[in-house]
Amino acid sequence: MPALVNYSGDDELYPGGSFCPNPMELGRLCTIGSNLDVYYPPTKRPRTIFEAIELEQYYQEPGIEVLPDECLFEIFRRLPGGKERSSCACVSKRWLMLMSTICKDEIERTTSSVAETVSSEENQDVEGDGYLTRCLDGKKATDIRLAAIAVGTSSRGGLGKLSIRGSNSVRGVTNRGLSAVAHGCPSLRSLSLWNVSSIGDEGLSEIAKGCHMLEKLDLCMCSSISNKGLIAIAEGCPNLTTLNIESCPNIGNEGLHAIARLCPKLQSISIKDCPLVGDHGVSSLLALASNLSRVKLQALNITDFSLAVICHYGKAITNLVLSGLKNVSERGFWVMGAAQGLQKLVSLTITSCRGVTDTSLEAIAKGCINLKQMCLRRNCFVSDSGLVAFAKAVVSLESLQLEECNRFTQSGIICALANIKTKLKSLTLVKCTGVKDIDMEVTMLSPCESLRSLAIQKCPGFGSASLAMIRNLCPQLQHLNLTGLYGITDAGLLPLLENCEAGLVNVNLTGCWNLTDNIVSALARLHGGTLEILNLDGCWKITDASLVDIADNCLVLNDLDVSKCAITDAGIAVLSRASLPSLQVLSLSGCSDVSKKSVPFLTKLGHTLLGLNLQNCNSIGSSTMEFLVEKLWRCDILA
Repeated sequence: MPALVNYSGDDELYPGGSFCPNPMELGRLCTIGSNLDVYYPPTKRPRTIFEAIELEQYYQEPGIEVLPDECLFEIFRRLPGGKERSSCACVSKRWLMLMSTICKDEIERTTSSVAETVSSEENQDVEGDGYLTRCLDGKKATDIRLAAIAVGTSSRGGLGKLSIRGSNSVRGVTNRGLSAVAHGCPSLRSLSLWNVSSIGDEGLSEIAKGCHMLEKLDLCMCSSISNKGLIAIAEGCPNLTTLNIESCPNIGNEGLHAIARLCPKLQSISIKDCPLVGDHGVSSLLALASNLSRVKLQALNITDFSLAVICHYGKAITNLVLSGLKNVSERGFWVMGAAQGLQKLVSLTITSCRGVTDTSLEAIAKGCINLKQMCLRRNCFVSDSGLVAFAKAVVSLESLQLEECNRFTQSGIICALANIKTKLKSLTLVKCTGVKDIDMEVTMLSPCESLRSLAIQKCPGFGSASLAMIRNLCPQLQHLNLTGLYGITDAGLLPLLENCEAGLVNVNLTGCWNLTDNIVSALARLHGGTLEILNLDGCWKITDASLVDIADNCLVLNDLDVSKCAITDAGIAVLSRASLPSLQVLSLSGCSDVSKKSVPFLTKLGHTLLGLNLQNCNSIGSSTMEFLVEKLWRCDILA
């Protein structure tokens, strides 16, 4: 054997032997006879393109893509964990959409997948109210993205809150995308669909089949969803507590009846601008849903009958909003109060309802004995006499808000404020054009000692004379909002400031352009020890002198807005040298005289600032803004 291994060979040819060390070169041999081997030099015949294609197809190995969906489904559901399923979903659109059709209970559980589930539950990424939240707006709302969300969140505790607002005009969300969510997110608790016309009853039915834990459903401008979809939700989601329906033309009484009958935990209902909803749907809803505490009815074709049902069955209602009910008459609102069924009603808002008159308003005050918050908007048939009668009859009112009620006058509001027998804490008047300055004797009226907040906004007729009368009625004010009262002057506001014994905490004088530095000086001197928020936006007569008084007296000031005032770099320097440890928000928007010279002063103020508004400060360049953003890294800067 050693001799054979070490043999180097010779030039002779031996039959049956081979001298070619590479087996691939055997093709170069040609045998002549049985005892002679002849070696030819390599030759190569060119192949045609057709032969090359046939050869490639012959030797090509079949891939997993050739498997039908049924086989892939069985493979995917046997993957050991969520990471593996997410990785497979990234391969192609087909795999992603197929993966999204796998329900959680269809996934085969293995030892590794159980361990991963336990680990993910221990280290779950919690957002919002304790579950994952996702919101898709406009172009981002597609079936592909919904499928990706469903697959990606399934291994992290599952999606709990989903909001879709609008849809992609080319490839928007359809029933298929919502079906993916239903399969992959059984823990979904809140679903909002706004302006998604491509989703219909089929998608909502899939949600009902797969998401039995759903608690909140919000449907707005969903024209393809009808009673059929709502009935499916009622049958599949017994834990539903909140339902909001707006501008859904195909949802009517039948769907509401199913919700009331099959969702015993329903607590809040809001229905707006649904033409098919009438008395039958609202009455069945109120009669069957005994746990309803919040009811909102807007722009519906209901009559006095629905309000009678509300006051008869709504014993648990605490918050009630009625808006744009054109077919409800005075009798309907009168019955709602006279029946005395709304004993637990705490908050009532009535907007643009012709049936609200002086008589019905007084009946509501007498019947709703626990009413604490009352808001009237654009009710043109209520006058001073009704407001005064309401004030005398109500027993628990704490907050009164009147917006665009133009029949109310100064005398009516003053008399109501003086005659109210409750501990009224807040009074708000917004755009009440009937309120105008008149001479009136108020010395004999008793003050409202409980009033802490007074807001009079955009009432053009409300001036200094009205403020002078109010000063004797509100000695304990802490919050004062006079937005848009361009008619008041220093002389009119000063007596009110002097009469506020408790100390003002929040003062908003936005748009009161007749006020000067004198009133700010008085405000700082009288209430500097308690003042926390001061808004002087648009008071263009306010100068650096006001900032000097603020810096000297307002030691607990937290929020200062001097936008569009005559403030300069010198005023900012005064603020920076003062001791204002509580100042967190400073707004200088539109102060054109503030320049880059204020940078060192703003930097010093930045030790406490969390918010700085420098919008429309044209004297500050972009490079300076970039420097401030970098320097004041903990401060949110608007530039």
